[in-house]
Amino acid sequence: MPVQKLKEFLDRHQVKYVRIIHSAAYTAQEIAASAHIPGRELAKTVMIKVDGQMAMAVLPASSRVDMELLREALGTRHVALATEYEFSDRFPGCETGAMPPFGNLFGMNTYVAESLTEDEQIAFNAGSHTELIQLDYADFQELVQPIAIRMSVPLGVG
Repeated sequence: MPVQKLKEFLDRHQVKYVRIIHSAAYTAQEIAASAHIPGRELAKTVMIKVDGQMAMAVLPASSRVDMELLREALGTRHVALATEYEFSDRFPGCETGAMPPFGNLFGMNTYVAESLTEDEQIAFNAGSHTELIQLDYADFQELVQPIAIRMSVPLGVG
């Protein structure tokens, strides 16, 4: 989904958002620093496979997915990180690794870390490595209807 399509989707749903342009950055921590947003308030999208089905895990930039927590929270037997090869063609117009966390627009489930639901706002890549979108978490919740679960731990833990 190119950046423009995401903005059109948000506009069509009358959602107020802010575009944040920043210098090119590729890791979630670099993006947070470049955009002057605390890592715990920037959401990153991690592609996962749940029993073979592609899904999005959305968590704070300052965290990492804990696969055991994720597996237990979903009550499934098999959860794995997806490879770039497995998902790159699912997001036409998006730079690899910069997919917005709107699984509903790509025909897949979206799981969000419980800690992100506590924030008033959410910021995330808008399909490129130089632009973020920030909006009210309540609007994100209404549009995406992600499933909130405990699935992440701070970077450097475990």
